[in-house]
Amino acid sequence: MGSMHLIFRTLLLLIRARRKSKLTIWDTSSLPLRALPTDVDVAVHINNGMYFSLMDLGRFDLMMRSGVWDLMRRNKWSPVVQSEQITFRRSINLWQQYTLETKMLGTDDKSVWFEQRFVVDGEIYVRAYVATRLVSKDGPVSNEDILRAVEQELGQPNPDGRQIPDWLHQWRVDAALPGSRKPAPHIW
Repeated sequence: MGSMHLIFRTLLLLIRARRKSKLTIWDTSSLPLRALPTDVDVAVHINNGMYFSLMDLGRFDLMMRSGVWDLMRRNKWSPVVQSEQITFRRSINLWQQYTLETKMLGTDDKSVWFEQRFVVDGEIYVRAYVATRLVSKDGPVSNEDILRAVEQELGQPNPDGRQIPDWLHQWRVDAALPGSRKPAPHIW
């Protein structure tokens, strides 16, 4: 039920995003949401795993409103998540209203980074960092190609000073698994 619910929620978001004010990929998307019965667990708050699914909605909203979604479709690029780091401060309970704030932080040598926050009454309840990539049938798309297309096709140049914090870059390096073409033996 939960996954079907998110499919419909995603489709509704994609339709509504086209009618909302335009953003650049460098702006912040603010998506008002409510904790629904399909989002919560037996403790009647948003399930820890559901936060990751809800964060997809925030990234979709930002990509749709900035034109990046259409750019990706034209170039036959698909988004994938490489790694996610999340910190919980307070629970969001059933029927509680919140906003999902999504901001693209920038890029490093491999990833396009987003910070996402679940905010209630001006307070951060949950914060996550998400490392993503775009892939084509030929493999990963370079961040240089992505940023060039965003600037040339959408007129959204990369603003100066957008850098990934050193600690976050180091976290990705420390938490990384070997590439998909290398062995990753399961040994405790």
